[in-house]
Amino acid sequence: MSRNGFTITQLVWRDRVLDEIAMPRGALRVTLGLGSGLTRRPRDQPGRLWALGDRGPNLKISQAVEDCGLDHLQGLAGVEGAKLMPRPDIGPTITELSLIGDELRFVRTLPLRAPSGRTISGLPLPGGGEAAMEPAYDLNGNLLAPDGGADTEGVVALADGGFWVADEYGPSLMRIDPHGVVTARWVPEGVTGDCDPPLSAILPAIGARRRLNRGFEALAISADETWLYVAFQSPLDHGDVRACSRHARIWKIDATSGAVAAQYVYPFDTPSSFARDRAAGEVQPRDLKISEAVCVGPDRLLVLERISQTSKLYLVDLAGPGAPPHHLDAETRPTLEELRPEEMAEAGIPFLTKVLLLSTDDTPEITADLEGVALMSDRELILVNDNDFGIEGVETRFYRVTFERPIAGEP
Repeated sequence: MSRNGFTITQLVWRDRVLDEIAMPRGALRVTLGLGSGLTRRPRDQPGRLWALGDRGPNLKISQAVEDCGLDHLQGLAGVEGAKLMPRPDIGPTITELSLIGDELRFVRTLPLRAPSGRTISGLPLPGGGEAAMEPAYDLNGNLLAPDGGADTEGVVALADGGFWVADEYGPSLMRIDPHGVVTARWVPEGVTGDCDPPLSAILPAIGARRRLNRGFEALAISADETWLYVAFQSPLDHGDVRACSRHARIWKIDATSGAVAAQYVYPFDTPSSFARDRAAGEVQPRDLKISEAVCVGPDRLLVLERISQTSKLYLVDLAGPGAPPHHLDAETRPTLEELRPEEMAEAGIPFLTKVLLLSTDDTPEITADLEGVALMSDRELILVNDNDFGIEGVETRFYRVTFERPIAGEP
């Protein structure tokens, strides 16, 4: 469908069924997860895409009881944050896809693996906050022990055939070789756990103060692969302070050393401006999140901002110094999350400027829960939603968006 400045085409894709699990109220259909991240390398063959799935199929205990009829799990209803993982063997994967015309075709999957050959699960890090705050259970109600898995949410493809992947749990950045083997895993200082490969605590400790299930969500890389850009999904949670923030942090990281070269402050839109979400119910500042980032030029990113129903795609220029370096120190007070916009201005801390390219409030043919964006050319993007492995009946949908002018044109 044509819009002012761009056209949208829904691509042909059929979800691949991984399992149909017998439940008292009907089979639970599990499909291949593809929508947590989307990428391609500039020298990939035409039409090649790489799609990332997250930790694996999971349900809230209330869903398991009410929707699936698993009444024997009722006793877990009072366990805060508890999740059912009906197939804990289905974990993070990278899937190669081929776009031919308006049809996407499956090529292969790369399950993420440890150097030992063990498949990386979607279970938390041992000793991590998620192990206690979001415990996972199997279909029999048994607690699943954390084993150094990952909740993968962002991916970039590299010239050598490998990948960088962002994980929410640590949060962590994982270097993946062309065969899907995790060769390095960077976490914030102070994050520990028995993992394969061993954790490298080289990122600033403040990164561990992400909100539960709101860690590293979006990942981008410079064209020369020198810099990684990683965005926290939401404002950090410092626990001992009352944050009033409606902005998230973006780090520019040296892809060789892990050093944070700059930290930027991304301002969220007002919750009420997400019309489809507002129509569906009450929206709050804590509902706002960054879901994807793509590098489109030196220190220029596309950032996908959303709640659920509405997604907005912004062009963001990272030119400038960003926030002062002392705001990478976990002991700095007041924190960035405590500061109101007027206080940020008084302290000389700039917000990033944003230029809106697309809002799904204006494009009702695009579905909810967009999480993946891939740059196909200077005028073409592929978008994908996260269908959460299809366990609630949602299908994966891909869209081609073709712009009349270069996407990274001067704002």
